[in-house]
Amino acid sequence: MELNSNCISHTQTLEFKDLSTKPPPQPPPEIEKKKYVLHSEKENYDFVAYRSTRKPTNVLESTGHLIKGCLGGGILGIHEAYMKCGLWTSLIVTIVFGFYITYCVHILVKSAQMLYKRLHIPEMSYPDVAEASLEVGPFPKLRKYSKWFRYAVDITICIDLFGACCVYQIIIAKTIKQLAMNSTEVPAEDLNYLRLYIFALLVPILLLCMITTLKYLAPFTLIADVFIVACVIATVYYSLREAPNISEVPSWKGVIGFFEFCGIVVFSMEGIGVSLPIENNMKDPKKFPLVLCGGMSVVVSFLILVGFFGYWGFGENSRSPVTLNFPPDVFPTILKCLMAVMIFVTFALNFWAPFNLVWHYVSRKHDPKRYWLWERVYRAIFIVVITAIAIAFPNIGNLMGLVSFP
Repeated sequence: MELNSNCISHTQTLEFKDLSTKPPPQPPPEIEKKKYVLHSEKENYDFVAYRSTRKPTNVLESTGHLIKGCLGGGILGIHEAYMKCGLWTSLIVTIVFGFYITYCVHILVKSAQMLYKRLHIPEMSYPDVAEASLEVGPFPKLRKYSKWFRYAVDITICIDLFGACCVYQIIIAKTIKQLAMNSTEVPAEDLNYLRLYIFALLVPILLLCMITTLKYLAPFTLIADVFIVACVIATVYYSLREAPNISEVPSWKGVIGFFEFCGIVVFSMEGIGVSLPIENNMKDPKKFPLVLCGGMSVVVSFLILVGFFGYWGFGENSRSPVTLNFPPDVFPTILKCLMAVMIFVTFALNFWAPFNLVWHYVSRKHDPKRYWLWERVYRAIFIVVITAIAIAFPNIGNLMGLVSFP
């Protein structure tokens, strides 16, 4: 992301003749390296007025993006996470993590908007915020590490969201495989068939990820959110048909299961990597707290409904994605197709945010007049790499736990 030129300090080099042996004075190192300049907040800098977003999103569209960015494919495996931890323990931990993650996103966006005003920059990415926080923060000794902090945030977000894309590709492939072969199981000897389905998804995913503007993904996102609602309702309905006495369901499974659950539940609801891109593309970014409260309330509620009722009803035989536990009737079959479409859209949304971070660096090596071509070339390369990783590691549960670690 290109920063406002007014906010970058320049060190001018003066040319002069000095007959003495004394070297010319040099600026202090911390000033020479300083990238951001603080301004008084009393100047009332309106960062919204200086934004030049091509297709800004409204509150409803932004809320839809946040719900999709947070939920994604994790909601389809949360019931299996409940199975590993225990029913009531999982319920409590889900609520606690919901409040905690919401608070973290709120602090991140609030801090970013404070930096907009102090630095006179209309918008910043997550790595921009990380770098600026150290560079203009109250700890001078940490300023020299601001670039490294930025790179660490870049790497973490890319591992998180690109890894999530691998998981989504596996979920779509498993759903299509079940519909095609009428089999809910994927034994070890069938993994090669699953890999073929993953490979077959390469072209359609590649085409969808050629959409470079978040605004154009909004209609797909809102439709996908409707599919999520249908999946939640169906999960509650079919699980209650088979649910045993709730007192028979274990409340606690063990320490190992608890930590496995924590990894999956964080993967299923965290959206900190997409929060700032959504805020940067809002028509009225000052309303982001409204988007956050509404979106995260829906996210946590849906996770509880699918996780709690899914484990209660399907028990120790729970399979991921949750649609594999539905009976082979007409409506569940239609719903499975819709959920595959939903994850398909989620892939594009989650791919959009980390790729923009990568494009920030690689675009410097190319002619701006050819950006439209090179951006799509790099998008294609990353999609191929993600597909290769999904083919190599087609286990959903283990991959979700690994991706949530960063």
